[in-house]
Amino acid sequence: MRELWIYHTIALTFSIILDRVVGDPYSLPHPIRWIGNYIALLEKKMVKKTFGSGLLLAMIVMLTSVVVTGALMFVSYKVHPVVGITFETILSCYFLAAKNLYDESMKVYKSLKDYDLVGARKNLSMIVGRDTANLDEEKVAKAAVETVAENTSDGVIAPLLYMVVGGPILGALYKSINTMDSMIGYHNEKYEYFGKAAAKIDDAANFLPSRISALFMIVAAGVLKMFTKSYDSGQAFKIWKRDRLAHKSPNSAQTESVAAGALGLALGGSSTYGGKVVEKPVIGDEIKKTDAEDIRKVNRLMFATEDVAVFLFYIFSMIIIWVTGVTFK
Repeated sequence: MRELWIYHTIALTFSIILDRVVGDPYSLPHPIRWIGNYIALLEKKMVKKTFGSGLLLAMIVMLTSVVVTGALMFVSYKVHPVVGITFETILSCYFLAAKNLYDESMKVYKSLKDYDLVGARKNLSMIVGRDTANLDEEKVAKAAVETVAENTSDGVIAPLLYMVVGGPILGALYKSINTMDSMIGYHNEKYEYFGKAAAKIDDAANFLPSRISALFMIVAAGVLKMFTKSYDSGQAFKIWKRDRLAHKSPNSAQTESVAAGALGLALGGSSTYGGKVVEKPVIGDEIKKTDAEDIRKVNRLMFATEDVAVFLFYIFSMIIIWVTGVTFK
């Protein structure tokens, strides 16, 4: 076990570095796209769109993700530890989205700084589900901040936590759940029953990670506060305690409330989806208006949150390696 954990620690370390430096290679095959295509294929095969057929789809997708990834991991490490570490590194990198989240949100930032509101709206539409055509500069910036804050859990810390425990196998399981929710977990006529299982499983899978992510983000805000006055960890904790459940989802407001408090912003509120206005609770207190610089600040907070998680992973890993190396007489 000690040897395998060392391999796992090395692989996860390289995957985090690879994600920070390279991110998602858009031109190469991507496991998440494969999962998405598989979900779409199974959906077409389901003649009746009922809760039962949706649950069956979810079970098949999750089982397939675990079995395929587990088999590939077993074979790669059987060939040679270096092959196994390399395969685990690449696959784990695919399940992390810090660099991609940064790149896409910073396109919005750069457009706003260039006074290109049309371009900012277009870039924002690539990372949010809401209508962006009529948003002003403040609302564009606010939507980008909300996306980075929320996805700090879904796209960075949650998959990292799952992979700390179970490597790419649990990473693939988590991303399959996440992908199902993003594809069929909607409250509309088509998916209200068929996608309910996927949505509930996603809520369960993110319940602990979202809360752990929020705590890591509060710590990260405290660390950043030592270097700049742009972050307030005390306010982050206060707003998290007050507004962490101010969302229809039990998880989405966890990190969003921390970011709102840390940056002194009021996030949430009404948004338009498919021409329909959706009222959401306001998260945070508006100490300042949201602007383009807040996109850069929330990205710095996202990376610092990942750094906190990685630091704790190393401590946990060293303890595991030490304990498994001790000979008890």
